[in-house]
Amino acid sequence: MKLDFEPLISIVPISGKDFRQQKINIVRFTGVIFTSRNAIDHFFRTCEENKITVSQDTKYFCITEAVALYLQKFILYRKRKVFYGADGTNKSLFDVMNKHKENLSFLYVCSENQQDSDIVNWLKNNNCDFELAFMYRSQSNDIKKTVGEKSFDIVCFFTPSGIKSWFDNFPKFKQNGMVVGTFGDNTKAEAVKLGLNPEIIAPKPKTPSMITALDHFLADTNKK
Repeated sequence: MKLDFEPLISIVPISGKDFRQQKINIVRFTGVIFTSRNAIDHFFRTCEENKITVSQDTKYFCITEAVALYLQKFILYRKRKVFYGADGTNKSLFDVMNKHKENLSFLYVCSENQQDSDIVNWLKNNNCDFELAFMYRSQSNDIKKTVGEKSFDIVCFFTPSGIKSWFDNFPKFKQNGMVVGTFGDNTKAEAVKLGLNPEIIAPKPKTPSMITALDHFLADTNKK
């Protein structure tokens, strides 16, 4: 088995100056939602650029344990203020948020051009006090030369933006027997929307990461 790793997107920061135009008062929010490490990086970068001190009582809600653990790079990690879903799905994240929503105002840190509509809809439907904070944006990389000349049996996507980049580069792409893997509910939804049929899906209770999902798929394939 040969693995190739190719960055399909680049993350571009929104400057502290441009962020101020959103007129968001970060310190008023008592709960912050993170769905990626990028969101964490740019949240604390934005706070530093704008000389904002985040309260030690702020609660953080993360889509996975891996994202939650990344917070250790920036804060003193305490379980009483860092929460994450049991299996990496939106539903498990909502279960955790539901226990705290009455007492918190939420700041959802996200990309300017890629928000999780399920999270936004949940916050609206549950009458939560919340704001979207755009602190970065994604852009498609040109992969036509590095990827276009190769043939793959399996392609795994980690974000909806990654799938968008794939079709930006190869607008006439057809799956034609290629196995597609997706990580996260929104990545899977974007794949289906664009006509793909994902066969490797993570996270799930038995496959919390793309690596374990790929391992299970290959093991099952070899048995056949």
